[in-house]
Amino acid sequence: MSRQVFLYDPPDRFIAGTVGLPGRRTFFLQATEGARSTSVALEKAQVEALAERIDELLDEVVRRTGGNAPVPAVAPTEVADTAPLDAPVEEEFRVGTMALAWDGEEERMVVEAQALVELEAESDEDLVEAEERLLQDDENGPPMLRVRLTGAMARAFAKRALDVVNAGRPPCPLCSLPLDPEGHVCPRQNGYRRGL
Repeated sequence: MSRQVFLYDPPDRFIAGTVGLPGRRTFFLQATEGARSTSVALEKAQVEALAERIDELLDEVVRRTGGNAPVPAVAPTEVADTAPLDAPVEEEFRVGTMALAWDGEEERMVVEAQALVELEAESDEDLVEAEERLLQDDENGPPMLRVRLTGAMARAFAKRALDVVNAGRPPCPLCSLPLDPEGHVCPRQNGYRRGL
């Protein structure tokens, strides 16, 4: 069976968003172009890492081009997208591997999110070899979402993604673990319940 690639070049929207209440949220990346929409599920830590790496890569592009690349230093307000995910949110796959690149010729950020694949290996060497095969653009590989963004769209995505990550439950001032509305058992308080 050939690989399914959901390509958006460029999308009308590319955002990170959530479904559910804080503490029980499911995180999604969603790309939309016209009436077509693709949503993939991933972990909160993956969203945070993706946003941070996008900002770092854009900063590096600006540095290496001496400021000549069409990349804003901060997310422009005119491309900010604060609307919710487009409904219905139907998960195409759960993300396992992500990759970023800057296409200098087209001056576009390329974001790839590949479906989670269970790798079986008898040794560490077999596992490394299996991971390397997985990252190749194999026509029989797992499903992939590939999005090509302008520098401004990439900055706006990164800002919104970090805002979504930080919109969860507030941290406990003592242990930094997330506080539920009913409180939590704080390890720094010897297990006593601590509330908001």
